Amino acid sequence: MSRTHAMRTFDEIFAIAASRKGGADALDAMLAPPKSEAELAAIADDRWLAAMTKCIFQAGFNWKVVESMWPGFEAAFEGFDTGRCAMLTDEDFERLVSDTRIVRHGAKIRAVQENALFLQTLAAEAGSAAIAIARWPSSDYIGLLDVLKKRGSRLGGTTGQYCLRSQGKDSFILSQSVVDRLIAEGVVETQPTSKKALADVQSAFNVWSEQSGRSLTEISRVLAMSL
Repeated sequence: MSRTHAMRTFDEIFAIAASRKGGADALDAMLAPPKSEAELAAIADDRWLAAMTKCIFQAGFNWKVVESMWPGFEAAFEGFDTGRCAMLTDEDFERLVSDTRIVRHGAKIRAVQENALFLQTLAAEAGSAAIAIARWPSSDYIGLLDVLKKRGSRLGGTTGQYCLRSQGKDSFILSQSVVDRLIAEGVVETQPTSKKALADVQSAFNVWSEQSGRSLTEISRVLAMSL
């Protein structure tokens, strides 16, 4: 990374955020740590498929509408059992695209099947998809995002990031406020999308984690609240 020398330390950024949020104790109270590896590994794969699906349908849409309709999604996709969803037939798709219990978006409905297959592949490799995700090191979080983007369906950008965060995986989310702080620290010049820019972001988070002993999740939240 070329510009980490110009970065503020994590303590300096924390102090900026604390001054905006009523002090260090108040800021700390807003920071929830991620789940442990054991807690993540215990999440059933159908809950990972459900989380992926919810984040995909919320992307570019009113998330409150998806939230209010979620019981209908659970019913329509039969609890997001990965075996059942991986085997959806053409007749199933015809039924789903006209099912008023869900948002009728054909490509996003198709992504449910594609991500069920993706999760089954991860499970074959690691014992369960949850174990594969739980064991992925935080120091290479961007590598996990790349797996979601390339091997999953519609899980690129912040969709995969929000999915991992919703499940408790140690994560950063490149929201506008986080990116603005990264720009202010000279880490990136704009929204990071290239491999190099994402590697620079990972390097910065790793430095701040080493300085503070805090998780990516906590650091991400502090960066977001520092502006």
